[in-house]
Amino acid sequence: MSNQTNQLLFKQAKAHIPGGVNSPVRAFAGVGGTPVFISRAKGSKIYDTEDNAYIDYVGSWGPMILGHAHPHIIEAVKKAADDGLSFGAPTPFETTIADKICELIPSVEMIRMTSSGTEATMSAIRLARGYTGRDKIVKFEGCYHGHSDSLLVKAGSGMLDIGEPTSKGVPADFAKHTITLRYNDPQAIKDCFAKFGDEIACVIVEPVAGNMNMVVPTQAFHDTLRDECTKHGAVLIFDEVMTGFRVGLKSAQAHFGITPDLTTFGKIIGAGLPVGAFGGKREIMEHIAPLGGVYQAGTLSGNPLAMRAGIAMFDLLTKDGFYDDIAKKVVYLTDNLEKLAKDAGIGFKTTRLGGMFGMYFTENDLPKNFDDVTQCDDKKFATFFHGMLERGVYLAPSAFEVGFMSSEHSQEDLDFTLKMAKEVFEQMAKN
Repeated sequence: MSNQTNQLLFKQAKAHIPGGVNSPVRAFAGVGGTPVFISRAKGSKIYDTEDNAYIDYVGSWGPMILGHAHPHIIEAVKKAADDGLSFGAPTPFETTIADKICELIPSVEMIRMTSSGTEATMSAIRLARGYTGRDKIVKFEGCYHGHSDSLLVKAGSGMLDIGEPTSKGVPADFAKHTITLRYNDPQAIKDCFAKFGDEIACVIVEPVAGNMNMVVPTQAFHDTLRDECTKHGAVLIFDEVMTGFRVGLKSAQAHFGITPDLTTFGKIIGAGLPVGAFGGKREIMEHIAPLGGVYQAGTLSGNPLAMRAGIAMFDLLTKDGFYDDIAKKVVYLTDNLEKLAKDAGIGFKTTRLGGMFGMYFTENDLPKNFDDVTQCDDKKFATFFHGMLERGVYLAPSAFEVGFMSSEHSQEDLDFTLKMAKEVFEQMAKN
């Protein structure tokens, strides 16, 4: 696409949409330049308004694990649309999805649908507070759990100080109930519970961090979380909005062998349509209205289009070898990217799990937490991003986001990506 076309579309968007975008990362602020405006997508590719194709490793930020516009999903959505878009009343399709998730994820005994991942995490935290009768929550630096008030909080001046808002519009009174710790640090968890143990309602964590690029934590980190929450009666919430049904059929909790008390899921359970969910132990979930006193509601929760798309998606995700095939593609891509960067003399490392992968421009070891991630070279990433974009490869427009593989990425797609990366790495080395 000509940059003039993008600039014109962006200018038009800015007239009535704040910043020209409906979600901040789309504005390309992290990499500079003008965002590409997309008109359609199919399989492994997205197409701009001039019909230029890009191999897509964003996948609508994760849920397009079957690629874009998969025929089985599109057929299910068309049939659902013929029957009506929304009823605000129960449908049997909600039950089918609930049964399937509870079957696949043993820690989830009951589940409630929402319309977004933000709504799911917000509701899970309210439920944990209602269940425990406590106010304080614990989160981790670099983890993102949506934009609800309690979560837009950074650490105070000391590691165990009360938090401070990271967004205007969040009252300091809200932030004071949130403790923010260093990710992947078992000792920080122990220190926190030693000080605040009886006041902590819950700990919410991305079991694999995907919003500070991709950090796969140690087993000790998760073991410590589970032990301390159990010991002090706090609710352990795994935010699997990004990792759920992405790193494996039984999600990140199966990879680490951890049983969280509550789990949140995102739009992957609706094959990319707007949906979220939170679920977990029956004794906790029974505190949600109408069974209990913790109120949560949503007119579009369990929307029939999303439910029927999700049912169709699980038909394919549960086939033998599905996740093995995607993981092999990720290994092939990341191993070869590292080799190409090394050959060009560029400091570059990758991380991966299942269908997710991260990329870092660094001469150091792989980052273990948010502080490490901020030491990586985001300017080199921006150069790499634009070099790949110009060559028809679409990566997340931020050094703090992950990449996603789909079942529709072909060997040709991977090899083309590597060929383009070789050109970009060599160009970067010259400059």
